[in-house]
Amino acid sequence: MSSIPANLRYAESHEWVLDNGDGTVTIGISDHAQESLGDVVFVELPEVGRALELKDEFGVVESVKAASDLYAPVAGEVIAVNEALEDAPETLNESPYEDGWIMKVRLEDATQLDDLLDADGYEAVASADD
Repeated sequence: MSSIPANLRYAESHEWVLDNGDGTVTIGISDHAQESLGDVVFVELPEVGRALELKDEFGVVESVKAASDLYAPVAGEVIAVNEALEDAPETLNESPYEDGWIMKVRLEDATQLDDLLDADGYEAVASADD
């Protein structure tokens, strides 16, 4: 079974969200998502400064098996992207919850975090995919 850290929130589209406690969040893809994709070979990152609406497509992860769109689990402004992924996209496979983060967002509405899944809820979604 994939790793599902309890301190994160999850979207059904397999993005994870870490509340940084300062009105910003860090976003990436789950261990389950990277396992399903296989070896990641390219990550399309959003532009810093971009305003995201909830469920906006913000990027793409391409692997040897497939390409998968990424969707914003919360609304807000992109304030940072993990540029290291441009040269080392395999980091998403190696460290999806730490070094493989994709972007940081200044939240438009922090209550949107309450609408995301907790670890148990996400485990049920991920198990249904298998």
